[in-house]
Amino acid sequence: MHTRIKICGITRIKDALAAAEAGADAIGLVFASASPRCVNVEQAAAISRSLPPFVTVVGLFVDEPEKRIREILNRVHLDLLQFHGRETPEQCRLYGRAYVKAIRMHNAVDLHAEEHLYEDASGLLLDSFTETEMGGSGKTFDWNRVPRDLRKPMILAGGLTPENVQHAIKTVHPYAVDVSSGVERSPGVKDADKITAFVNAVRTTQ
Repeated sequence: MHTRIKICGITRIKDALAAAEAGADAIGLVFASASPRCVNVEQAAAISRSLPPFVTVVGLFVDEPEKRIREILNRVHLDLLQFHGRETPEQCRLYGRAYVKAIRMHNAVDLHAEEHLYEDASGLLLDSFTETEMGGSGKTFDWNRVPRDLRKPMILAGGLTPENVQHAIKTVHPYAVDVSSGVERSPGVKDADKITAFVNAVRTTQ
């Protein structure tokens, strides 16, 4: 199976173009103010406009008020919504858009139950759990905890790098992989060489 690739936490047009040129399938724009990778509406709109066709633009939200999300949707072209907080299924479907729900992999999580709860999600994104961060921690979790019989497309995130992504794919067999800090020089500033190395590592595991 062709494993899809998302480069998340894009803050600059040049990084978005580097991701597209390397062959990434999607880029992520973070609208969570607590994140060092947060973009404002003007930045996000400019990045989205800069991309060539067939690169999916994902907007990431963490418990954002409905009014704020609707304002962003009116001004920024987003193909897919990613909810990374405590959003209920009802809150996720308010916007009539395709969405993925991030699940933080704490010890008590039941992915079969989450899959049933978010039954209309396009997929589940599995990320590392920390007490202080909702994502972008750069930490991995135990990939062997992911069941093989999930019905929904599963996106693997959390601490992925060009060095470990091949092992991650061989262990989990995800629909897609999602990287942010693993291809950065500093938070929010991507490294084009690392992006290319990450994409090449994914493609050579097919």
